[in-house]
Formats: sequence, C-alpha cells, structure tokens
Amino acid sequence: METRDIVICIALAVVTTNLIRVLPVVLIRGHIRHRFIRSFLYYVPYVTLSVMTFPSIVETTVSPLSGLVAFAAGVVAAWRGLGLFPVAALCCVIVYVMDFLLTLL
Repeated sequence: METRDIVICIALAVVTTNLIRVLPVVLIRGHIRHRFIRSFLYYVPYVTLSVMTFPSIVETTVSPLSGLVAFAAGVVAAWRGLGLFPVAALCCVIVYVMDFLLTLL
C-alpha cells in the first residue's frame, strides 16, 4: 500500500469516527424526552459490547462448549451480585478446567 492510500484511509477513519460523535450533538438539541428513544440509547453500549464479546467467548476456546459453559456461569454469577473481577476470574477458571478436561478425552 502506498503512503497516499494510507493517508486517505486514516483520513476516512477520522472523518467517520468524528461524524458519529458530532452528528448527534448537532442534530439533537436539548433533552430527549421520548421514553423509548431514551431507553434505546441507554442500552446501545451494552448491546454493542455484547455483540463484540460473545463470538470471542465461544470461538477462542479449545471447544465452544467450554466457552458457553463459562458464559452461562458468568451470567449466573453476575446475576447473583458478584463484581466484575470475581465473574471474570470464575469464567477463566471454568474455561481452563474444561479445556484441560476436554484435551484429556
């Protein structure tokens, strides 16, 4: 790739990234009162993070089964009030143990 093409790609990335952030500020002035839109915008970051994270949970383990079991255990642990670090540690331990057991079989 030539230097000119790299500069064009970087410029397009900067424009699109800033456009996504600046456009709502320019178009929406004042407080959003519509209940559905407010709840939709509240959950967008969580959905985006989930969509990016879930495939990695399943695909990066030795077996998709160990990823799914760890995911289910993490959801249950988080639902019962455990914090981020204990849930992450629990999921890591489950994946390591299940992958170890699955490689023995």
